[in-house]
Order: sequence, then structure tokens, then C-alpha cells
Amino acid sequence: MWSSSQASTRGVVEMGGRVEAGPSHFPKRPAPRNPARVNLSRTHAVKPCSAGDRAGISVKCNLGWSSQPSPDLKRHLRGFSSASEAVLTSQSDLRKLFVGNEKIGVLLLNLGGPETLDDVQPFLFNLFADPDIIRLPRLFRFLQKPLAQFISVVRAPKSKEGYASIGGGSPLRQITDAQAEALKEALCEKDVPAKVYVGMRYWHPFTEEAIQQIKRDGITKLVVLPLYPQFSISTSGSSLRLLESIFREDEYLVNMQHTVIPSWYQREGYIKAMATLIENELTKFPEPQKVMIFFSAHGVPLAYVEEAGDPYKAEMEECIDLIMEELEKRGITNPCTLAYQSRVGPVEWLKPYTDETIVELGQKGVKSLLAVPISFVSEHIETLEEIDVEYKELALESGIKHWGRVSALGCEPTFISDLADAVIESLPYVGAMAVSNLEARQVTTSAWPAKLCISFAWLVKRILLLPDALCLGILCLTK
Repeated sequence: MWSSSQASTRGVVEMGGRVEAGPSHFPKRPAPRNPARVNLSRTHAVKPCSAGDRAGISVKCNLGWSSQPSPDLKRHLRGFSSASEAVLTSQSDLRKLFVGNEKIGVLLLNLGGPETLDDVQPFLFNLFADPDIIRLPRLFRFLQKPLAQFISVVRAPKSKEGYASIGGGSPLRQITDAQAEALKEALCEKDVPAKVYVGMRYWHPFTEEAIQQIKRDGITKLVVLPLYPQFSISTSGSSLRLLESIFREDEYLVNMQHTVIPSWYQREGYIKAMATLIENELTKFPEPQKVMIFFSAHGVPLAYVEEAGDPYKAEMEECIDLIMEELEKRGITNPCTLAYQSRVGPVEWLKPYTDETIVELGQKGVKSLLAVPISFVSEHIETLEEIDVEYKELALESGIKHWGRVSALGCEPTFISDLADAVIESLPYVGAMAVSNLEARQVTTSAWPAKLCISFAWLVKRILLLPDALCLGILCLTK
């Protein structure tokens, strides 16, 4: 298992600097350490590979993964005199070196959600107008917004019912704001004064609003932290693509030192926090040792993984493997399984599906089930309505007598403290590979699609599949 410092360092993406030629791929992951844990007959096929493949992203040097800091970063760090190095006798000294008189900012990226029932239809429009959600070929891109408008209007009544059942709106903004405040306090306690901003992809406060505030505050070093533990094209990827388009149009942002932590599911604090939540919920069952731990992840179309190289499935499986390892250290050896929820339309999504797996578990005689939402760190419609209502009813109908659900992490102290550590560990990389203002201005338009966060231009090209796009757009009305 990677240490927390390795996990953070290897997940840092430099968003500044020129892009040079290099391989463009996502890494594979090692095979699960104990595949027998997943005792459902329909398990996940995992392609074996070396753990070293998953080391870190350095967009300036190449578009693949690198286990070592780039030569530019090494030269940057060697620039300090030996006298300065001698002073670095503690973590606090290192933090002061990279913070100095800088104005540090942290941008939390999240999905967003409608806060009132009146917000539901425009929220859905923003969602389906995202080309990373409904991917149309270039020839049909003029249909993106009309299609989004049609889908949002048709789906709004049913979606409003769901939001009405959980209080009339999504709690995502309130929870994310609380996480931002908690992270700010944790950073301050660790001698890193920073301002923390929230940028939502599909509702207020939009990413654009957060960026404007960052500019007004004069932030000079920015760490971008998507609040998705595992990377996916449709979540972190979409938010980072938007951020790319914002940055490339603004000279202030082009010149600002910044970096991205694209995923952090391997971090020790996150793993321990998840294990503690599961451990606490197990004690509420009459026979804790007989409970099936049921990880339910947000689904993505299979084509994203197989055609575009989305690492989401591999990262999800490794995440669960690490959580189960932590539980085993605590003497908890319950069986577990993973399934994917929230699919729409008839196209194939990652399997097994949550609803089908619940029925199958009931048929196999499972009597106690503990649901663990694993894709998000905040409560939202998928946890409060889909899992707590729909899947619970399905489980009881399928013969499962005891049902429980692990809450989202929210502001759990271990989790927040570890996020603060992730930010601090990324500070040496903020701007370490930045180019001069002149070089930044000279980056051509053709180079920009590959400038940020892996090679999104390559990903786009690989997922321009008309049948899947139309099914995701038009036929998602079936949900």
C-alpha cells in the first residue's frame, strides 16, 4: 500500500507549462490482493499490471504517468542553497518554504445539485448540456443544447418527485460548503493559511463563480481538488475540462501557479475514515459478522472504460481492496461485493448493476446487507433517495431482512485532516513546472486541448460514438 505522501505526490497534475509529445494512456492497476473477498459469482475482471504504472501525471513532460518528479521539478528544488536545505528540519519548515508570502487557494470541485424544486429543470439542462455526459459527434454537436433542453423538460417532473422526497432539494451545496470550511480550519491548524473555494459543475456556485472570487482575492498559488475519490471522465474529467477552457482564456489564470490532485482514493486517511464508518455500522446489526458489505458505486458507460481508457473501474476496485485490507487489520473479515448504480438508457454500463445484484444476493440467501456509497463524499440524491428508498425497498422484497447504510464522509475529522495533508503535500509541485508569461501566451490553440489534466483531447476522440451518445441522450428518458 502506498504511503500517504506517495499517494498524494503521484496524483498531482501540473496545469501550467508547455505540452511536449509523450504517451497518452491511463494506467491499469494491479490485480486485487484477495479476489476471494468478492464472493458473488459474477465478479470483476481485472487486467494485471505493475503497480508502478500508476505513479503520477506530469502533463508538461508527457501525457502518461511518471513515478518520479520531473527533471524541471528536480532542478526547481535543487535551486535552493545548501544553507536553505539545512534549515528544513521539520514539516513546518518545509511548509513555510513553499507558502512564504504567497496567497494559497484550494478549489474544491463537485457536481452540484438543485437547492429547490424550481432549480431541478435548469440543473438537468446544465447536466445534459455537458458534452462529457452526452457525447455527440462533431457533425451533431449543434444538437447538444436542444437535446439537453428536451431531456431536462421531460425528466424534470420525475426528478422533482425524488428531490421532494428528500426535503425539496439537494443538500450537496451545504455539505460541500461545510467541508470547505472544515478544510480551511484544518490547513490553518497545520500552519498553512489558505482560502478554500467551492466550484460546482452544474449548479451554483458554478466553477466560473469560484474562479472570479479567486481572482478578486489575488490568489497566487492554487491547488485544485475534485471531491471525487476516484477519477472518471464524467466527474473529475468534466470539471477539469471546464477549468481548462476557463484558464486558457484568462491571462491572469494562465500566469497563476496551480496544480491538480486528480484522485486520492489510496490515501491512508481516506481509507481509515471509510473503514471506521463501516465498522461502526456493522455493530448495529444483530449478527455483525454475517453482514454482506455492499459497495455501490456510481456507474459509467462501459465504453468510457473500454474505448476511452477511463481508469474509474480500476481505481474503484483498488479502493475497495484497500478498505477491506484496513478492515481485516481490525479483525473484520466480512464478505463484500461491488456493483454500479444510476445507469440510464439501454446502452451497457459497468456491471454488475446494483439493483440486479441486490436481487441476486437475496436469492443466494443473504439476510443482512450494509450498503456503502463509495463514489462521493457527500449525501445527495443517489444516497438519500436511490439507496435509502429504492434499493432498500428492493432488498426487503428480495428476502434481505436486515438493511443498513454507511453515511457519506461529510466532515469526518480523519478524512478532512487527510485532505489537508494532500493539499500540503502538493504545494512543492504548485508552479514548479510553470513557464514564463511569454511562453504561456505563445501556446497555440492547437496545443490547448492537451494542455491540462491528462490528454482530454485524446479521450474525447476515443468516445465519440454516435450510437452510445444518442442512447445516453434520448433513451435516458426511460429512467
